[in-house]
Amino acid sequence: MSEVVQLTCALIARPSITPDDAGCQAMIAQRLQAAGFAIEHLRFGDVDNLWATHGEGDGPVLVLLGHTDVVPPGPREAWASDPFVPEVRDGVLYGRGAADMKSGVAAFVVALEQFVTAHPQHPGKVALLLTSDEEGDALDGVRKVADAFRVRGERIDWCITGEPSSKEVLGDLLRVGRRGSLSATLTVHGVQGHVAYPEKARNPIHQAAPALAALTARQWDAGYESFPPTSLQISNIHAGTGANNVIPGELQVLFNLRYNPHWTAEKLEAECEAILRAHGLDYAIHWHRSGEPFYTPEGPLRSAARAVLAEFSGNAPEESTGGGTSDARFIAPLGAHCIEIGPVNASIHKVDENVRVADLERLPMLYLQLMERLLATA
Repeated sequence: MSEVVQLTCALIARPSITPDDAGCQAMIAQRLQAAGFAIEHLRFGDVDNLWATHGEGDGPVLVLLGHTDVVPPGPREAWASDPFVPEVRDGVLYGRGAADMKSGVAAFVVALEQFVTAHPQHPGKVALLLTSDEEGDALDGVRKVADAFRVRGERIDWCITGEPSSKEVLGDLLRVGRRGSLSATLTVHGVQGHVAYPEKARNPIHQAAPALAALTARQWDAGYESFPPTSLQISNIHAGTGANNVIPGELQVLFNLRYNPHWTAEKLEAECEAILRAHGLDYAIHWHRSGEPFYTPEGPLRSAARAVLAEFSGNAPEESTGGGTSDARFIAPLGAHCIEIGPVNASIHKVDENVRVADLERLPMLYLQLMERLLATA
């Protein structure tokens, strides 16, 4: 069994359900410290964050970004094997986190060890940043680390996130940006009453319906460069007492906007509330800003990644800004150019999550080649 497969298995065996790191970062820190990395543990609340660096000086700073936490496995009996007992069957490694993203983390570690062994005096700095708070609330993970870095003036030029991004074969997609995410909890106030006497009540469902229709029908924009148009989706509506003869006194609506760089969260909030006010609603709204959009323009990072991925997949990669969010949304505002490259994402968060062993064994070389193109020749 190869080194990267062994390390991935060791990480899967630690049930690091968010935000519990379950000892993953300590194991990684021990390995990287032995390879000459400086180690810093940044713990905020119940969240572990690891910052491991090698090199110094005025050269470029390249950060590999990942997370050690995983989502809950769900019913254990639904899995073909225990989700926290890694198992290889027919050339596929199964276990919670196999794809998202303990394989990427293991590949990062092996690639970093190989890089500093081959290039002990490399220009600039190479670093690994890990958190145990990516799959959860993402409040005390990379968000908080980025705040600390901002205060102390920590510079990051390039960031490679190892999230599973490939579609069919390793390296067929290069993510060069992400949409922003803005969530809302809307409460519409009415007056409860009997359905037979609507004149004595005020139905918040009836009042809110035209406003919600306006929000969902609006075309927010036509897209931005490689970004799709901004989208608003209602994810939950709840009202009523459970009785069919009671007009509810309150309606709660959850909705989310995935938006491109045409917008900021502040502008979208103002636009949505203007629509709610225009429909005369008595409402309260709570906004949660998950992260602003980011986009990496052409430059050394995209050029190096495009060349390496073309070698691995046999074709030029698709360059995309789709998908959900990642922790790169907290690193990009520091001035870093960010990309995402990782294994195939078909099984992430699913029962019997898995990664092809052949892909996993090639992954460290992919990251090593990226580091060599960016730092060894800098």
